[in-house]
Amino acid sequence: MSLAPRLDIRQSQSLVMTPQLQQAIKLLALSNLEIEAFVAEEIEKNPLLDAPRTTLSGDEEGSRPAQPEQPEARVEVDSLVSGDGPVGGDPHEPGMDVDYATESHQQDSVADGGGGFDGSLGLNGIAGGSGGEDGPDLDALAGGETGLTDHLLAQAGTAFDAADLFIAQHLIDQIDEAGYLRADLLDVAMRLGVAKARVEAVLATIQTFDPTGVGARDLGECLALQAREADRYDPCMARLLDNLDLLGRGELPRLKRMCGVDDEDMADMIRELRNYDPKPGCRFGGEPIQSVTPDLFVARTKAGWAIEINAATLPRVLVNRHYLHELQSGPQDKASKAWVSDALASANWLVKALDQRQRTIIKVATEIVKQQEAFFLKGVAHLRPLTLARVAEAIEMHESTVSRVTSNKYLSCARGLFELKYFFTSAIQAADGGEAVSAEAVRNAIRQLIAGEGAKILSDDTLVELLQKQGFDIARRTVAKYREAMGIGSSVQRRRAKVLGA
Repeated sequence: MSLAPRLDIRQSQSLVMTPQLQQAIKLLALSNLEIEAFVAEEIEKNPLLDAPRTTLSGDEEGSRPAQPEQPEARVEVDSLVSGDGPVGGDPHEPGMDVDYATESHQQDSVADGGGGFDGSLGLNGIAGGSGGEDGPDLDALAGGETGLTDHLLAQAGTAFDAADLFIAQHLIDQIDEAGYLRADLLDVAMRLGVAKARVEAVLATIQTFDPTGVGARDLGECLALQAREADRYDPCMARLLDNLDLLGRGELPRLKRMCGVDDEDMADMIRELRNYDPKPGCRFGGEPIQSVTPDLFVARTKAGWAIEINAATLPRVLVNRHYLHELQSGPQDKASKAWVSDALASANWLVKALDQRQRTIIKVATEIVKQQEAFFLKGVAHLRPLTLARVAEAIEMHESTVSRVTSNKYLSCARGLFELKYFFTSAIQAADGGEAVSAEAVRNAIRQLIAGEGAKILSDDTLVELLQKQGFDIARRTVAKYREAMGIGSSVQRRRAKVLGA
């Protein structure tokens, strides 16, 4: 056996993740709004990319030659039940290649069809978020609301002198969105180098500010401040507020003895507490509410189901052929030619990657609608069990691709707005041995049973019996798990809440 060094030639196959392939995979997981930010960044880096804007008349800005019509990024499913409907773009569509020898602008993306998607839905531009330039900026209007901190500081400016105002500002900064003070007064006094009594006096003044109850350190103090404002803070109410834990446990007989009141007075005190706001700061709002923008529209037409990409949130990307022609026709050295070639290749790749992303999303969404047609027709009770692997097998894609496509994507239909992940649920075996049902359908059944339980509170065992009569073969521990996941208390907690609400 020779140990001398030598050279061998071998052939092997391996999957190489090029930067462009990695970027294409990343694009699948982004929502339409995230794609808009990504494209804006790419346009800043690549001068050959252009994002044409539309004028009020519907024409693109700038003088562009006539553009040939391209197929819409839209699909109609003629027969989802039989599976005869198309699940993607037409395989005979013209390619996305462009004529580099001419100056004419080709439509490099499905999103570049002049008027967007003018199919049977006509939903694009509604709920999109990127309206006309002259439209109202709803986000700016929402951002103009006065927050809790600013509201309190405005009142502090008129209630304190310069020295105490500094202490008040520090305390107000420690008040959370619900209106509670989350700081220890002794720590504040030591940090500011003042007496604790002075900090307490400043806090007492802050607790008189609007909204009533702000600056409290716990729920009892918050309700006590509101009771004082309503002139209902008597010794009986004070004892009740000092023992809110007993009220939470429903120990009304013990509370009545401690407060020295009868049933009528106790009921009146509890009704009074219900009128108070346990989180007074929330009426001023916290972070601005972010509305969810749908990425897809689904609607039923005479021909079947129509599925469209929300073009209102998709940026329109073109390769600027005029600028490219100017660069290629001018004097160039070797480095300049290489730069133009790389920029053109990057621009063409981005246009094609965005086009492929839209087609993939349409393909996956079409299969989801096909699998869950009963949900779109009849509601959540008819939601079927569905897995990523089943969809991937049906459309001949990898399961990881389907997972990326369904991440951070929302579908708008006649029944509301749903995340694509919502349609993938585990299976619950039917009690009669029939077809398995979706776990979401079981959760919906539990929610409806508890909502209509009336005076008789249903235990988990009773829920199991009622669900089995409806055809759900489910264990008691599963009922308890689903109930807790929906934020619904146990039968004991619901019975106690009903007694307090009587």
